[in-house]
Amino acid sequence: MALLKDHRILVTGVLTDDSLAFGIAKRALEEGATIALSGAGRGTSLTRRTAKKLGDVGEIIELDVTSPEQIDAAVIEVESRFGRLDGLVHAIAFAPPSCLGSGMFAAPFDDVATAMHISTYSLAALVGAFRPLLQKSTALGGASVVALDFDGTRAYPMYDWMGVMKATLESLGRYLAREVGPDQIRVNMLAAGPIRTIAAKSIPGFSIFEDSWSERAPLGWDVNDSSAVADTAVALLSPLLRGTTASVIHVDGGAHAMG
Repeated sequence: MALLKDHRILVTGVLTDDSLAFGIAKRALEEGATIALSGAGRGTSLTRRTAKKLGDVGEIIELDVTSPEQIDAAVIEVESRFGRLDGLVHAIAFAPPSCLGSGMFAAPFDDVATAMHISTYSLAALVGAFRPLLQKSTALGGASVVALDFDGTRAYPMYDWMGVMKATLESLGRYLAREVGPDQIRVNMLAAGPIRTIAAKSIPGFSIFEDSWSERAPLGWDVNDSSAVADTAVALLSPLLRGTTASVIHVDGGAHAMG
C-alpha cells in the first residue's frame, strides 16, 4: 500500500523543479498523497508553472509568511478544500544579501530580522495557524510537520546569519514538538546535505560545500541527486516514523558527524 494514501499535505517553497520541495511533492504524490503547494508574491506564478510538471496537484495557494492575513486566508482555503491536514512541509528560507558571505558584522539588524522572520519564525506561524487542521488528521500516529534544515551545530564558511537561522530553526522545532505533541502532531527537522538548486546558487561560496562534502561523507554525496532527501521526507510524513518528533534527521551521507 502507498505510504501516504489518504494523506492531505501542504508543501511550501516549491519554485523550480530542482528544489528540494519539488522532489518531496513529487514523491508524496507517488505515495498516494493529495497535495497543495504554496507560493509567495510574484513567485506564485513560478510555482504554478512548476506545478504543471507534477500533474495532479490539488491547489496552488498564495502564502506570504510575513503576512498574517495571507496565512489566515491560506488556512481557510486549505480547510475548504481538504477539511484537514495530515502533513505540512516547511521549505521556506530567505536572507538579504548582507547576511551571507560578508561575515557576522556586515548585516544590519533589520536584515537579520527579515531572515529570522521568513526562515525561522514562519515555522511557528504556520504550525500555529494550521494547528486546528493538523489536529483533525486521520493518519495513523497523527499529523507530521517536516522543516527543511541545514546542520545547525557547526559554523560553515560564508553561511553566516543563515547558519544562525538554521540553528534557531532546530531549537524552535523542539519547542513546537513539545507544545503540539499532545495533539498528536509531530515536528521534525530534515537536515539535508548541499544540493545544487536555484536557492543554493544564491549562497556565496556554495562551491566550497560541493567540493568538500563528498570527501567528508562516509557514504559519499551527490549534489545533483536529492532523491534521498525526498524519500526521507516521505518517511517522516508517513506513519512509519510516527514515534519520532523533536528530532533532526540528517540526510547528508554522514558528513555532519565527521571531524
